[in-house]
Amino acid sequence: MASMSFAQPFFKRALHTIPNPTFFFNHKSLFHPPSGIGICHLAQAVKGENGVLLKGVGGYNEEVKQIIEMAKRASLRREVLHTDFLTPPVLKDSMMLIEKLADVKTSVQGGYPEAERCRLSVGHPEALTTDPDIVAALSISGNFSFQPCSHGDFLGSILGTGIVRDKLGDILLQGEKGAHVLVVPELVDFLTMSLEKVGNVSVTCKKMPLIALEYEPPRTKTFKTVEASMRIDAIASAGFKISRSKLVGLISDGDVRVNWATVTKNNTTIKSGDMISVSGKGRLKIGEVNETKKGKFAVELIRFL
Repeated sequence: MASMSFAQPFFKRALHTIPNPTFFFNHKSLFHPPSGIGICHLAQAVKGENGVLLKGVGGYNEEVKQIIEMAKRASLRREVLHTDFLTPPVLKDSMMLIEKLADVKTSVQGGYPEAERCRLSVGHPEALTTDPDIVAALSISGNFSFQPCSHGDFLGSILGTGIVRDKLGDILLQGEKGAHVLVVPELVDFLTMSLEKVGNVSVTCKKMPLIALEYEPPRTKTFKTVEASMRIDAIASAGFKISRSKLVGLISDGDVRVNWATVTKNNTTIKSGDMISVSGKGRLKIGEVNETKKGKFAVELIRFL
């Protein structure tokens, strides 16, 4: 099958460029309003033998299972397939399972070395010979001197154009200058035309080369807390310096996530290595956990600033 791309700036026009949308792996559209249209960039297929495929991925979420099925297709058809941007847990689980597949090569790209959200390409070794061009960068610039905007402000404004989150990678804040954003290449034209404001600041959105991205390791603050349990309502309230009742309310509103999955129960147990994020509050990583002589838990918390 020939390679396909989504380069039209308007979604309605792009519908006519997809001859067989049901073939594609990802059945989420680029935008929220339409449904049932999947966009997945495909590389040139190469004929050949079938590989040995992994059987049984029970216990993993549906996203991981779909990625494994995609890897199987890539091996059988000797082609290259790509995911959208994946969260670290999904990428980790997928890579662990794909390692057990024969005749499958992978390529992980997030736009820069320390990228958190990355796209995964899978293909037969004879087909996936170079890293595909599947990540693009945008510079969002404006006068943020008097109206600073947060990561959430940029994310909210971009999603406000109708784009789904999976089509966006990391957002790298640039202080008063704005931000650099990683996206799927198919959305570059749309965003450069559609994104006009972030918060109350008028912005200009332009494509930029990946090599020009400016980034630095995230700033963190590490401290410890002693809690009676490892329940999320106890740990997160201590980590974000808010009352437990307010944290419970945020959980009820769907604003609390653990490893990028929304939490629905206050008594959800967390462990070392988990990442907690709260809308409007930021992120918190659970470091070393030790049980005290009195049966409580001394927890190292790493707050991202």
